[in-house]
Amino acid sequence: MEIVICLTNGLQSLTLLRVINLFIMKKKSIVVTVNGEIYNHEELRKSLPTHKFHTGSDCDVIAHLYEEYGENFVDMLDGVFSFVLLDTRDNSFIAARDAIGVTSLYIGWGLDGSVWISSELKGLNDDCEHFESFPPGHLYSSKTGGLRRWYNPPWFSEAIPLTPYDPLVLRHALEKAVIKRLMTDVPFGVLLSGGLDSSLVASITARYLGGTKAAKQWGSQLHSFCVGLKGSPDLKAAKEVANYLGTVHHEFHFSVQDGIDAIDDVIYHIETYDVTTIRASTPMFLMSRKIKSLGVKMVISGEGADEIFGGYLYFHKAPNKEEFHQETCRKIKALHLYDCLRANKATSAWGLEARVPFLDKEFINVAMSIDPEWKMINPAQGRIEKWVLRRAFDDEERPYLPKHILYRQKEQFSDGVGYNWIDGLKAHAEQHVTDKMMQNAANIYPHNTPTTKEAYYYRMIFERFFPQNSARLTVPGGPSVACSTAKAVEWDAAWSKNLDPSGRAALGVHNAGYDRQMQDVASKNMPGNIINDTPRMMGVSTASEVAIHS
Repeated sequence: MEIVICLTNGLQSLTLLRVINLFIMKKKSIVVTVNGEIYNHEELRKSLPTHKFHTGSDCDVIAHLYEEYGENFVDMLDGVFSFVLLDTRDNSFIAARDAIGVTSLYIGWGLDGSVWISSELKGLNDDCEHFESFPPGHLYSSKTGGLRRWYNPPWFSEAIPLTPYDPLVLRHALEKAVIKRLMTDVPFGVLLSGGLDSSLVASITARYLGGTKAAKQWGSQLHSFCVGLKGSPDLKAAKEVANYLGTVHHEFHFSVQDGIDAIDDVIYHIETYDVTTIRASTPMFLMSRKIKSLGVKMVISGEGADEIFGGYLYFHKAPNKEEFHQETCRKIKALHLYDCLRANKATSAWGLEARVPFLDKEFINVAMSIDPEWKMINPAQGRIEKWVLRRAFDDEERPYLPKHILYRQKEQFSDGVGYNWIDGLKAHAEQHVTDKMMQNAANIYPHNTPTTKEAYYYRMIFERFFPQNSARLTVPGGPSVACSTAKAVEWDAAWSKNLDPSGRAALGVHNAGYDRQMQDVASKNMPGNIINDTPRMMGVSTASEVAIHS
């Protein structure tokens, strides 16, 4: 059997990513190529006293663990990774992906029997007869010719947990996850939208940065970054949090037209036609370019909390704790197709790395063991979405955040950057997709047929870059409201008439919901200047000068 590790020109290729590690052991018998970060590598080194390590890289332990334990070592790794290991002694190989799918990975098969592994679709689409997303938490072995799941946490079965809620246990678990990700030898900062998740990550980072190796190398002054349309909810909240935490804050503005101009590049790099992913990826893609230009190479971000704690506004309608918990399980299992895909590819397209402490294996185990009754949204008891997380960091003596930020309503990233962003996208699609095209959509795109002009517009661009059937099958589909799964749409009969991934589609829940605005955002009623009269992409920093250099 032949394995081909693709070599492409994109920064996201497995062999061309920010972390490129090739380790050769003992007469070149074991070869590993890996993209990842192994946070417990020092402990793993100590557990292998008879092994001689040739580099200081955290990923060096992978080859040595294989030599010691064979294929049964992946669950010992605490980190994020995609790797291929070749054992030249018998020409066998294994490939593996991290537990949640924070790093991207695909697997394909050629007609000649070859097996292809790539971090990008574009590395496979010309040479493979079939390819698909490499499932998170899985390992492929050439010896068996198949995939097997190595990640088997208690929550995966979706059984309802019964552990009582302990706010301090939850707080300490997240703090540990953030501190773990301060292991770095490059300039870094935090993505700060002003929402709960990114603000908590920024607050913990600022609190514990001093005294770390990273602080000794790069200084203890934390840099924070935010993007949005001028006047957007995120920009205002992020600036307030940055001032509260004392970070060196960098604020980037983009216009609706800037985002529209970038859509083709975004779809090419993110490799999806999912509406909500493209909406959110575009501002992140634009911001990542600006961040990298400052010399920053790593950012810590807040993805994953909404899936773990039921933070999306549609969770307000969860009928009971059983369905609430099962929906969170479904959302976590699908993260590699949505937010992880966005966070990884929108940043790595520019050579920037995103780290996500909420998706730490240990933290997920703690959070998903809590009796979901505590996570349920109950206005009568003062419990809004993600109440257990907010309460865990509600410290009167040493506040992590201002109260109104700690209890700010959930804003999806694509909404928080400015409501006009989504409205402008719909207006743009309206100009490029006709009613007649929509009437024939099922004939043109029988799989995951687009139901809106915005979805149709993205699909046309995706098919131009990735026309293979395998490519379109890698993108999820089905009805969704406010980022729900198809199953959760059943929670409210009214949602089936208003299927939109925006948080504002959670009718009767969002403070600026579509039912309260009552405006047609994708028709001629939209003001014509929504696209053209806003400033172009620009940066605004609260610091007198940028103090980070490559």
